[in-house]
Amino acid sequence: MSEDNKVSAELRENFGKGFARRLRAEGKIPAVIYGHGTDPKHVSLPGHQVSLLIRRANALLELDIAGTPELALVKDVQKDPVRQIIEHIDLLVVKKGEKVSVDVPISVVGEPAPGTIANLEGNTVSLEVEATHIPQNLEVSVEGLEDGTHITAADLKLPRGAVLAGDPEALIIAVSVPAATLAAEEEIAEIDAAVSAAQALESADEEASE
Repeated sequence: MSEDNKVSAELRENFGKGFARRLRAEGKIPAVIYGHGTDPKHVSLPGHQVSLLIRRANALLELDIAGTPELALVKDVQKDPVRQIIEHIDLLVVKKGEKVSVDVPISVVGEPAPGTIANLEGNTVSLEVEATHIPQNLEVSVEGLEDGTHITAADLKLPRGAVLAGDPEALIIAVSVPAATLAAEEEIAEIDAAVSAAQALESADEEASE
């Protein structure tokens, strides 16, 4: 694990919205740690450091709680809907070598065939993976893919040791021609048909007059 993931956590015995506001005013984030049959631990975390760490999906923190090390996976982050201030974090206790279920973001790379676009139908994919080897994202190449190509969860190249946990038939990416392009092509086809019909009618009139 990276040294950057080492976080010093302070146990707290005071609860309630008022105390949580005071913690946030001090630059700290209230959090609860649970899992593995242990009683929940209520702690406070250094706000700036943890705010940077949780920018990564499924962040794993190596906590130091009063001298006791604890691995914890970030499971939920509650934010103020207006100010986007982190109000609370839920952490799940994990052990090295243990597999956990996580939703890993999909990252699209490359360009599909000219005139098409790659529509991301599923932003994440559910995996079972070792807690200390959670991928930051899964890259999916759409380079040169033609209209009508579908990529499902079963088509994804998973990292070593990872197992697909969700529906293998779930659609992840669909390559298609944009609707606006299709509409424009249909309009052009209609105009061409109208012009051809007019030319045919004009030719018929000329033949009739001869």
